[in-house]
Amino acid sequence: MDGRQLERIRNGNGFIAALDQSGGSTPKALEHYGIGRDAYAGEAEMFDLVHKMRTRVITSPAFSSDRILGAILFEKTMEREVEGLPTADYLWQGKGIVPFLKVDKGLATLAGGVQMMKPIDGLDGMLARAAEKHIFGTKMRSVIKEATAAGIGRIVDQQFEYGLRIAGAGFVPIIEPEVDIHSTDKAESETILKNELKKHLDALPQGTVVMLKLSIPSEDGFYADLVKHPNVLRVVALSGGYERAEANERLARNPGVIASFSRALLEGLSAGQSDDAFNVTLRSSIEAIYRASVGKGA
Repeated sequence: MDGRQLERIRNGNGFIAALDQSGGSTPKALEHYGIGRDAYAGEAEMFDLVHKMRTRVITSPAFSSDRILGAILFEKTMEREVEGLPTADYLWQGKGIVPFLKVDKGLATLAGGVQMMKPIDGLDGMLARAAEKHIFGTKMRSVIKEATAAGIGRIVDQQFEYGLRIAGAGFVPIIEPEVDIHSTDKAESETILKNELKKHLDALPQGTVVMLKLSIPSEDGFYADLVKHPNVLRVVALSGGYERAEANERLARNPGVIASFSRALLEGLSAGQSDDAFNVTLRSSIEAIYRASVGKGA
């Protein structure tokens, strides 16, 4: 683990850009970018187009370490290059932005009010490849739909089981048990989730750190004690379906929690924009998310 990267994530001002749309979410991401499903034939062309989109974002002068601490990549993005460098090396060497990798294989079918992660087959091999590509940390997502204690307990057990394996391999895992923002019992789910997270955090081996990626809570400041936990490197928030303005407004009311937005970050960008218009739009988005992350309001 790179000590400079660890220090940057622990104490830096900024947020984490989530550029990790995978096979299931890529078509929608491209549609938001103005590229319809009739513009490509098959998965290979689709991933070529999304890499072109991500490259345009990453190489933009607006996408800099002044505002962005890290970026989460999809596995295929990690394996590709940006301006002649492996993507993770371009981010860190060229921009001073810490690279993370999405490692989960998607969600299992809804059961007991939650969607567990599908088994992460081949995790050890993926982590070995990530080490070769100079990845700092990982991310994996589950989803909570209902406030069921048993279901949420299973979600957190699974996240930390994989998280310990990932930490043991030398990476910082981002634990992401998302609470659906449309859940009728969202606040109750968050109470159960926080208790489960604290139990597992308290049991971590000395010196082991994780990051938490959580839905913006219903109660302002609800995760303040997790932000201060000695085994938590950083708490970041997903936009979860909120429009960017609302996500920023809600985030700004949670001191110590920074953004890790995906769709909200790319909101307003399109393939047909001139480079100038693209960069202006992206800069405005990044600035607003940054201000919300550092407690200056949206």
